[in-house]
Amino acid sequence: MKKIDSPQNSYIKSLIQLQEKSKNRKQSGTFIIEGLREIQLAQKGNYTLLTVLFCADYLPEEKALQGISKTVEIIEISKEVYQKLAYRDTTEGILAIALSKSLLLQDLKLRENPLILVAEAPEKPGNIGALLRTADAANIDAVIIANPKSDLYNPNIIRSSVGAVFTTPVATGSTDEVIAYLKSHDIAIYCATLQDSTSYHTLNYQTATAFVVGTEATGLSETWRLASTKNIIIPMSGEIDSMNVSVAASILIFEAKRQRGF
Repeated sequence: MKKIDSPQNSYIKSLIQLQEKSKNRKQSGTFIIEGLREIQLAQKGNYTLLTVLFCADYLPEEKALQGISKTVEIIEISKEVYQKLAYRDTTEGILAIALSKSLLLQDLKLRENPLILVAEAPEKPGNIGALLRTADAANIDAVIIANPKSDLYNPNIIRSSVGAVFTTPVATGSTDEVIAYLKSHDIAIYCATLQDSTSYHTLNYQTATAFVVGTEATGLSETWRLASTKNIIIPMSGEIDSMNVSVAASILIFEAKRQRGF
């Protein structure tokens, strides 16, 4: 088994760049997963692991390698190297290098009568992670990011989603591409917006449905509002007229799940 003790090792330096730079992730088609649970979820989501790096000071070898294919390269790293690579404050002692998946709309495999969440131009990794956790909790068919502002394999998104990024099919595209995709698949578009909207709980979501949410700062673009089957609103009784995007998405998704008998 290969062992790396120095943070100055050229391979370790390349992994730091992979963590920090979206360009490196896109060019290499790889990304880093940190944490035992996240690695296990990635495997369950049929992600291909290339390399596993573990630190025996934090995690015994037998636990680190449990369930890891014999075709995966294994590297033991020192505590100093692990602390250089680890992105989270809480350390588990294991990281993996994995192949990215296609995020093309045409590669989405939808079940009959799908339930989909679309988020337009989300900027905060924490919000994206929370949306993915909601998608996993409700076991919806897909999450689509329209006009993405960051790549899906940003370590902050993986961390905030606690691995849910690996458990729900995800695709990206421009707003026009996503609208065309939904319409070509006869999926009703329900846009969460203040303009020309109907209370969300009055509609039927038992047929193929996509809920579309925007940013808390600017909401949805006019393109979405004009393309929607129906604009919907969550009635609120307080002084403000908006709520966290992941909270709003949760309300809409679980109403659809309720109507469908979960």
